Amino acid sequence: MSHKSNSLKQLALQKFKSNFWGVFSFCFIILVGVVSVFAYVLAPDDSQYANQMHLAIHSKKPGFKVNMLIIPSEISTKQNGFDKLFFGKKNADTEVPISDYTMEDGILAYKEYASDGLEGAEKIIKLNVLPDHVFTGYITERTFLFGTDKYGRDLLSRILVGARISFFIGFVAVLISLIIGIFMGSIAGYFGGRVDAIIMWIINVTWSIPTLLLVIAITLALGKGFWQVFIAVGLTMWVEVARVVRGQIISAKEMQYVTAARALGYNDFRIITKHILPNIMAPVIVISAANFAAAILIESGLSFLGIGAQPPMASWGAMIKDHYNYIILGKPYLAIIPGLCIMSLVMAFMLIGNALRDALDVKS
Repeated sequence: MSHKSNSLKQLALQKFKSNFWGVFSFCFIILVGVVSVFAYVLAPDDSQYANQMHLAIHSKKPGFKVNMLIIPSEISTKQNGFDKLFFGKKNADTEVPISDYTMEDGILAYKEYASDGLEGAEKIIKLNVLPDHVFTGYITERTFLFGTDKYGRDLLSRILVGARISFFIGFVAVLISLIIGIFMGSIAGYFGGRVDAIIMWIINVTWSIPTLLLVIAITLALGKGFWQVFIAVGLTMWVEVARVVRGQIISAKEMQYVTAARALGYNDFRIITKHILPNIMAPVIVISAANFAAAILIESGLSFLGIGAQPPMASWGAMIKDHYNYIILGKPYLAIIPGLCIMSLVMAFMLIGNALRDALDVKS
């Protein structure tokens, strides 16, 4: 039995490897996962939520360059390496975009950057402690590869940090849906009768409510926030898993290996968890991949409506909401770039779901 099981696994793995788009999607999802975890290491703006604003350089095109004057803060911000790596740097320094500067006799004179042909304000800083050649290290040329948003924040950094919300909401929502769906579907399918009728009534009632409206209701009940959205999306996606598990268990519980397990005196819990569930996980895995994509779309829709991840958190849906007006103002990339990110990640999960379906199909 073990040899046969291993052979089936090897056969499914070979079929999956032969699917180019499935393997490509898997590699792309792994890449997005790595980027979402180490977003602050990769982002040019490693401040918390990549929220360093420079209103003077708002809505600049991709590739925009400017000199940035960094004025160190006297406030000490103690932060350990783990916190910086996963939650961003607590930046108390002042950053000022400048167009020109000179240093003479311990005085730094600079002109603030101004767009649209305007003249920036001229200001001076007395260099009482730092000599001129040391202070020049605080003037750097900053390149914004994806340009800046309407608040002057680095769009590339916001995209990288925003990947974390869209990616992890899939994991949390699918995990919640699997826990509830497998539990409810297993009980309904295995025991049947009145238990099945009650659970199916709950499933049908939940199924009849539009998903987005149900998510909005749960979000408003739990409150607006990061984890509330994760829980709300997960609580609305379990019904699909429950229906699939129920149908599979109704078919599987009449198989000979289940009858043999009952004859050996195994309890119902062991029969369900050790014998039935491992044999019906193929369709559950496929529907989980589809739920990943659905969770990302739902979160993006909630953020677009303003009840998802709240500012200053970076979210692809919220970025589209902030900049969709710019599509007709000659700067469509501000909304198109996060839209393409959502589309590519959702497409990757759908393609890997199709590949898994083909690989796990025993009839093909």
